[in-house]
Amino acid sequence: MSAGERAKAKAEQIVGKTVRTAAHAMHKETLAAKGAALEARGNMRGTKEQAKGSFKR
Repeated sequence: MSAGERAKAKAEQIVGKTVRTAAHAMHKETLAAKGAALEARGNMRGTKEQAKGSFKR
């Protein structure tokens, strides 16, 4: 897994979780959904990179 892609995935996960948590605190459900989607995209990116890394070996 490339370090850049791994960092991007982790950043998306952290930002998504932060946005989701803050939006829930402010009762902004639309924004919370966008944060959850960003977090899910980060999780998928991380999973994809792990899969690519396992096939290279």
